[in-house]
Amino acid sequence: MSGSVRGPVLIEEEEDGAPRPTPGDVPPVPDLVVEPPTGQAMRTMAVLAARRSSPLARWFWRLLGAIVVFFLSLAAWNAVTALIAAQPVLGYAAAGLVGAFILVLLAIAIKEWSALARLQKLDGVHKAAETARANGDLAGARKVVDRLLLLYGDRPELEWGRTRLAERRGDSFDADGLFDLVEAELLAPLDAAAKLEVEAAARQVAAVTALVPLALADVVAALTSNLRMIRRIAEVYGGRGGTMGSWRLTRTVLTHLVATGAVAVGDDLIGSVAGGGLLSKVSRRFGEGIVNGALTARVGVAAIEVCRPLPFHRERRPSVSRLVSRALTGLFPGQKD
Repeated sequence: MSGSVRGPVLIEEEEDGAPRPTPGDVPPVPDLVVEPPTGQAMRTMAVLAARRSSPLARWFWRLLGAIVVFFLSLAAWNAVTALIAAQPVLGYAAAGLVGAFILVLLAIAIKEWSALARLQKLDGVHKAAETARANGDLAGARKVVDRLLLLYGDRPELEWGRTRLAERRGDSFDADGLFDLVEAELLAPLDAAAKLEVEAAARQVAAVTALVPLALADVVAALTSNLRMIRRIAEVYGGRGGTMGSWRLTRTVLTHLVATGAVAVGDDLIGSVAGGGLLSKVSRRFGEGIVNGALTARVGVAAIEVCRPLPFHRERRPSVSRLVSRALTGLFPGQKD
């Protein structure tokens, strides 16, 4: 286009008498209001797990289960006897499979009973320790120590602590001193292992909440992670990992937290997490992840207090803010230990 005119092009405005708008006439951009994170996934999980059904509903499910098991057993028995009459070899093979299945069910029942008995033993030691400390009963404290040594007698990682406790227990002349010695020599390694389980669960719940935008995925992740965390904390302190025992322990922990209002979000909780306020403004999902991780840490601390055979006295109770800061270090931008 050699003949085209180069230079600016002037566009004539129509003169209609209206004033030209200026930048000052433009209305200001409204501030983006970001609701603070509420930890909805953890609160929903806690309410669901702690909810107690009515006696009528419990009897309904028990009777329904009994009826289903009865008719399934009757159908299996008739099928096996009919098969034995028609094809003896196949019939006896089916009978053997059914018998093996029954044996597995009995083994599972025995394991669950053992898990519940183990948890009851820990609870008994905890109550006996509280009574001995409250009454200043040295003889009762020594009995509690004997029960703890018997409980942890097969734990190779506690061999050094058991040896130290056996050497120094005679130097304690009151219940408080003896229990403080047990906390320092025997329970300190278990406390450290339990804290690692809490940090791992808080990290997992926070990551799933922040990175997986699927509906109910954060609730499922919170429930499974908390169940696994509570079961492992019980195992750290000497409990067994039975399904019924773990669920019962989880209900106990979460019922206590819901009743005391601990599964709630407050300003102190957000402020205790490094960078929590900034992240909640940048991304709501990140903010929800931090809050859900913090609430998971609260559940973990409560589980430690429930499963620990001695109440905290010499050793400090785990700090939720400290656990969350360590768990989320490097997980989100701005998180520092």
